[in-house]
Amino acid sequence: MNAEELELLGDSKYRNYVAAVDKALKNFEYSSEWADLISALGKLNKVLQNNAKYQVVPKKLTIGKRLAQCLHPALPSGVHRKALETYEIIFKIIGPKRLAKDLFLYSSGLFPLLSNAAMSVKPVLLGLYETYYLPLGKTLKPGLQGLLTGVLPGLEEGSEYYDRLDRMKTVLCSLYHD
Repeated sequence: MNAEELELLGDSKYRNYVAAVDKALKNFEYSSEWADLISALGKLNKVLQNNAKYQVVPKKLTIGKRLAQCLHPALPSGVHRKALETYEIIFKIIGPKRLAKDLFLYSSGLFPLLSNAAMSVKPVLLGLYETYYLPLGKTLKPGLQGLLTGVLPGLEEGSEYYDRLDRMKTVLCSLYHD
């Protein structure tokens, strides 16, 4: 926990937020099938959205792990899309500076997804990269290799997303050479 989060613990509403996140995370422990995961993600999304006034996400390490688990290739695209929705909610809440600081927490699940993603998931994933990752600029450098490794499998000639991924690759390579 950083100083900002410790200071927020003095706020009873923030403590309620932390408790609500804990409760939402418990739902993942009792998930036995993919529909349970979608439900657990929905509950977590609701808690995050209801507390968006705080620019901090409590239990971010556990949330990052759960989201990465929800992007496992064996799970159906519905779970992947719901997890990507959660990532977007988090990225909107925390903003670019906190995302750059916590890049490793949220990227471990996202970066390997593209090569195994269903067609309905790919545009959403690419949208997250374009909207939240590319604007990080030089602060993206620690995660640059992971992102490039995740994007390269999608650069197949004739691919529906080839042009989009090629533009992304060009931006990422320019960061690498700066």
